[in-house]
Order: sequence, then C-alpha cells, then structure tokens
Amino acid sequence: MKSEIAAPFGLAMTTTISKQRNTNKKRGDTWGLIFLGANYYRIAWELCNVVFYFTGEGYTMENNDIDLDSINIPNELPILPLRGTVIFPSMIIPITIGRAGSVRLVEEATAGNRIIGVAAQKNSQVDEPHEDDVYSVGTAIHIMKMLKMPDDTIQLLVQGFSRIHIEYYTQNEPYFRARIKPLQVEEEDDDTEAQALRRNILATLEKIASLSPQSGTELYTMVLNIKKPGRLADLVVSSLNLSTEQQQDFLETLSVKERLKKLHVLLGKELQLSEISSKIQTDMKERLDKTQREYILREQLKAIQKELGEGEEQSDELRDMRNRIKSAKMPRDVEKEAEKETDRMSKIPPASPEYTVARTYLEWLVTLPWSVSSEDNLDIRQAQRVLDEDHYDLKKIKERILEFLAVRRLKKDTKGPILCFVGPPGVGKTSLGKSIARAMGRKFMRISLGGIRDEADIRGHRRTYIGSLPGRIIQGIKRAGSNNPVFMMDEVDKIGIDFRGDPASALLEVLDPEQNNSFVDHYLDVPFDLSHVMFITTANVIYTIPPPLLDRMEILSLPGYTEEEKLKIAQEYLVPRQIDAHGLPHDKVRFEDKALGKITRDYTREAGLRNLEREIATICRKLAAKYARDEVVPFIVNENAVSEFLGPVQYFSEVAERIKQPGVAIGLAWTQAGGDIIFIEATKMRGKKILTLTGQLGQVMKESAQAAFSYIRSKADELHIADDFFEKYDVHIHIPAGAIPKDGPSAGITMAVALASLLTGRTVQPYCAMTGEITLRGNILPVGGVKEKVLAARRAGITTVLLPDKNRKDLEEIPDEVRKSINFVFIETIQQAFGVALEKEKIPVMA
Repeated sequence: MKSEIAAPFGLAMTTTISKQRNTNKKRGDTWGLIFLGANYYRIAWELCNVVFYFTGEGYTMENNDIDLDSINIPNELPILPLRGTVIFPSMIIPITIGRAGSVRLVEEATAGNRIIGVAAQKNSQVDEPHEDDVYSVGTAIHIMKMLKMPDDTIQLLVQGFSRIHIEYYTQNEPYFRARIKPLQVEEEDDDTEAQALRRNILATLEKIASLSPQSGTELYTMVLNIKKPGRLADLVVSSLNLSTEQQQDFLETLSVKERLKKLHVLLGKELQLSEISSKIQTDMKERLDKTQREYILREQLKAIQKELGEGEEQSDELRDMRNRIKSAKMPRDVEKEAEKETDRMSKIPPASPEYTVARTYLEWLVTLPWSVSSEDNLDIRQAQRVLDEDHYDLKKIKERILEFLAVRRLKKDTKGPILCFVGPPGVGKTSLGKSIARAMGRKFMRISLGGIRDEADIRGHRRTYIGSLPGRIIQGIKRAGSNNPVFMMDEVDKIGIDFRGDPASALLEVLDPEQNNSFVDHYLDVPFDLSHVMFITTANVIYTIPPPLLDRMEILSLPGYTEEEKLKIAQEYLVPRQIDAHGLPHDKVRFEDKALGKITRDYTREAGLRNLEREIATICRKLAAKYARDEVVPFIVNENAVSEFLGPVQYFSEVAERIKQPGVAIGLAWTQAGGDIIFIEATKMRGKKILTLTGQLGQVMKESAQAAFSYIRSKADELHIADDFFEKYDVHIHIPAGAIPKDGPSAGITMAVALASLLTGRTVQPYCAMTGEITLRGNILPVGGVKEKVLAARRAGITTVLLPDKNRKDLEEIPDEVRKSINFVFIETIQQAFGVALEKEKIPVMA
C-alpha cells in the first residue's frame, strides 16, 4: 500500500511502505520521492546514513566520485517496471522493491555495473505487468545504494542519467530485459527562445514562491542555479503534482523548447491555483483570527461577569425563561420557536442590544394566554338579567346574544360571532359590549380604530425594526389575559389608508372565522388562535366600511331612542349614575319625569343619550355645590329647577312659524347622528326660467331638485299655473344650514311639494313632514333610514308623516308609542302627496 503526502505545488516528500496483496501476500515495487534543498543547502536522508548534495548540475553522492556523463550505457538493460511514478534524468529517488523478480534483478545489477532501465507502468494496479503494460520510453538509472529490509524488501537509492527507448524485449522471466536505445537531447545554451521561456518560467516560479513560501521558495532558489533549460524543465515537472500520464508525456518530449512551452502552460495553471488557494487561506485565517478573538473576549467577559456575579444572573434568567415556556402551554410549533430563540439568547452577551430584543420577544410569547380561557356563563336567564340591568330595550341585540349562548351551551366548540353595532353617537354601542362581556362571564377588551392608517397597527411590526411591537390585536389579547375575551373595536368606519398600507384589509383575516384560527402577527411570526374571541365592532355608518370587511360582519342597528325611552333610561341608569359620580345621597335627590322631559326637548336634540347625561351631570354638580354649603336638602328637580340650573332653552320648535308662507315644506333626513328634519324653501322672482339651488347641496340632491322642477313644469295645467310663468320668472330653492353638506335623493318629494306650494299659493299642512325619492313620471320610490327619520319627526313635534308606500314594512321597527302619536300616510305618486300635504284653500300671492 502506498501513502503519499503531496502539496499542490512545490517540494514534496513521499514515503512508502510495502504493499500487501490479500491472501497471496505478493509485494509490489513502490517508490518514495524526496526533493532536496537548493544549491549549497545540505539535507540528510536517513538511508544507510548516506549524505548527498544537489549541485545545480545534477545530484552527486558525498565521497562518491561517479561521473554519470562518462558511463557507457549498454545496448541491453534489465527493465524495472515502476508503479505511479516517472524518473527523470539527474533525479535522485529512493525505491522500495518487493517483487521476487525485481529483487533478483537488483541483486544481479548491484553485482555488476549497477545500471538498469526503469519505465512506468501504464496501469499501477497491475501486479504482474507484461510488455504491453509498460511504457516504451524510460530512464537509465544508476543504483547508488541498496539496503535489505527485515520484511525481505529492498530499499534503493538511485539516480537517473539518460532517457532511453525500449526497442524490444529480449527476456521476460524472471525479470524483463530489453534492447534499448539512448535518446540524445541536444541543448543549445544560446537558443534565444529557450532562454526567454526559461525567464518566464522563473518569473512564474517567483510568483508561486511568494504565494507558497514553504515549498515554492525552496524550489525557486534551487532552479536559479540550473543553467540548462532542459534540466530545469525536468526538475520543475518532477516537482509538480502531475499524473503519471502527464509526467510520461514530458519524458517522451525530447525537444527542450517544447518541454518548456508545456511547462509554461502548466505553471500558469499552478499560479492560478496558488492564487486561489492563497486567497482561501487568507480568508480562513481572518475568520479564524476573528473567531479566536471573539472567543477570547467572551471568555474574558465570562470571567468578568463571574467576578461581578452577572453570569449566574444570566443563567438564572435563562432557566426561568425555559420554565415559563413550559408552563405557558403553547402549541408545539410555537414552543419550538421559543426554545430556539432561548438557545440563541444564551449565546448573546447580556450587554448586546440583540439580547434585549430576544428577551422582549420571549416575554411576549410566554405572557400571551395560549391556553387560558374564561368559562362562559351559559345560564340564559342569568345572562338575560344582566343585559336588562345594564341596558333598556335593545331587544334584537339581546336576543342575538342569548341565541349565541344557547348554541354555545349545545355545542361547545362553536366559533365566536363577528357583530357590528351601527348607530348614531351616544346610543350605547360601547357600553353594550361591556354588558355582553359581563353577561357571558368573559373578559372585555376595547380598542379604537378611528384614524388608524398603518397596517402594522393591526398586524404588528417585524422584529427587524427598532422598538417593534405586536399589533393592537395581540396587545389586547395579552392585556385581557384570556384567549376568548369579548373584543370590541370601536369606529371601524373611520379607518384610513395611506402609503403604509390598508388596515381594513389586515382586519379581513382577523374578522373571518374561517381564517382567524391561525392569525400571524408580524412581530410574533407564529400563529395565534383568535377563533374563540367574540369580536364586536361599532360604526356610525356602514357606507364607509369596505365591502369585503362589511361582508364578514353581522350588522345590528341601534337607530336611536324615543323620548319615552330616554326618560326611562335617564331614571333607571343616567340619574343614579350621576348621583353616585357626584357624591350625592340617593334618598335626598330626585328628578321629576317632567324635568327630564324638558331637558330632553329643550336642551338636547340627539338620537343618543350623551348630551342628556351631560346636562344631568351639570344639574348634579350644582346640587353638589348646594349640598356642600349645607343648604336645604332633600332637593326635587322640577321644570323650574331645570331652567334655573341650565339657563335659557337651547332648542325650540319652529315648525309652525316656518310653514306659514307658501313655498316651505318639511323634509326628513338621515345623518350620522341619527335622523333630523330639514326645511326646504322656494321662492320666485322675475327672470328667464332659471332654477337656482343653494344650501351646499350634493350632486344627487341637485338632480332631485331638477327632477321636481321638471315635473312641476310638466303638470302646470293641472296645478293651474299660468302658461307664461316660467318665461317670466326664475325659481330659487334653498335648504337652510348652508354650512352643512347635504346630499341624497330622499328630499325629492319635499322639494316637489315646496315648489307646488310656491306656484299654487297653497301652504303646506302644519306639522306635516315627508320623505321619498321621485321620478319624472311622478312615482315615489322607497328610501332608507325610516326609523331614524320618524324618531326625528317625533322629537320635532310632527304629527303627520308622508312615506313611500314601499316603506310600509319599516313601521314594524317603530316603537308602539311613536306609531300611536303620528299619522302615517303612505303615498305612491307625487299627486297623492300634493293632495295630502297642501292646504285646500289658496292664499293670494302677489305676482
């Protein structure tokens, strides 16, 4: 078996041992190679204590005066096949002989002139080569020294001195003998091309030596002393890590210039390899130096921390974190991520900013309620009592909550509903969410989405950003401390959008029961199950909510309260709450129903209860001041006291005064704050049939006014309007409160009635209001927001309301007391509206 140690380029040493061949124990001839030092550099080789020199013109033995040039090469030589190497002239090499035939060859040669021929085997795996297994060009060598080894092998030290050509074999057993012919190589010292190639080779060797100082420098120094280009080529080729086939090709190339050219190409490749190898070694050394430096610094840091007691503190923190991860009962994939981050944190110095980032991330993971749930209160009667205690009426919403609890009682794994409470401000949307949480026995969490413009507010920021945090959803879940809270998101209709993303789109996943069981926050980067959360959103309007988001929610409307409902809510909820808030005794302060009615009518005008509670709070503050001065108590708040405490009336009915003249009609409008009444005024003036519209009207309302005007002109004969009226007069329609934008088609019937009143001189019936969209053919189309509009009419004291016939079904939503107090007239055409709304007697009008 052969063992080689070789560098990519340069000086190499090869050691050999005997090769054993399985069961037959045949020994093969192997060889070893040692390249000696430069001129005048002495190297000892431990073979029979022989010491030799390289002189620059060949190798010579110390105390051995053999002149290789004077040796006569016989015409017939014994041939020794070599495996895996080629010996060049002037080359000194040790050889190990193991074959029986080869041993006999060496013994007979050493007894004679010590000259033999060597040739490389074509296949080094062949143990018993034939004539065809050996190359025909070899080298004549001189056996310098022989040493028999204990394992019956022979160690030789030989030197090549001439190329030979094997013409034919004269003997095959017990070893090869062949007729040979020496190959003469003529070297011309004054050959210009050869000298130029020699210089290029030396320059390349110098570069290689600079990249590989340990091997290249010694070879470069050695070849500087060789003057003959042929010998230089042989030496350098024997030093390269080439295959047997490549070395044999050089041996068979007799032309010195051809050998130099081939060598120049090979050295160019070796230079590239050396440059790449040097770069790799340099990079590796830099990395190793950096790693070693960091290791030393870490060890020093550990020693310092140990002296300060900080190392133990970090270990305790990591141990505590691992225990908290186990006790958090996370899903398995989340737990793996937490353990991975903990392992990473253990390798980071505590003073590093990365350590704080990792610790903060783990704190979020372990504090989230992965497996913490509130137990639902499935007692339907108890839930009903809680809802009734907190809120008056709202039967539809209360029924929906009780239905959910009933289904939950029958099916434990039901998903939480996604509800959206839509209504004007102050109707109790947010407080209703708290009441639902209390009735169900769940935690309550609320966030406001109004003005949000960044998607990261919902999904969180990625941890690559400084100061990044999870989104509001995960933050709310953490604060709730439960994975199934009642989660209210206020003002979902006021979400914005800009270059940072669309938060409404991010909410699509949160509010979709089919997707939110694996909600991934950008900061956590692990899924969290939101399917057990009961999401409730609130909005004042729904037309600003994106349709995909609206589609995921169940809409429940809270249109507003009647005056009777406000009185009951005030007596049962608002007054007791404000008395408590101001520290007044309940048994000594009482509000009369008439006083609360006066506050509702004269000091507030709203669909909700916010201003009503604010006015009650004002009265309670003044009572608290009296009570603090030890003035007379108990105190009963009556109508006179309301005027005393709240001052002049803020709102009063102007319906009767506004409709005394023809050309004025009362319409019903829907706003974000609920319903309201509007006055539409029309007047005429001399001109050229121009229609003027004012009052900050939207495009739809302008078109409704134009449609009403066109209809009136088309019915001029039926309405007894002079034929030349529109040729001589202009008409102006104005809707007061000009600072408030107005739009929508539902005022079409009101504008038509106002124009008819103006042009016929017939006033509108007192306390009569109307709503409906009109067509050019005089039909009246249904409108929305009927409940809000009717409640607004009730607040304004309207007694007759004209509604489109197709809105008849909407009366079911109107409270009984309101239906009883208002006369509803359902109309299908504009002519029917004229018949009901206009007075029968014509009032003279100056033309």
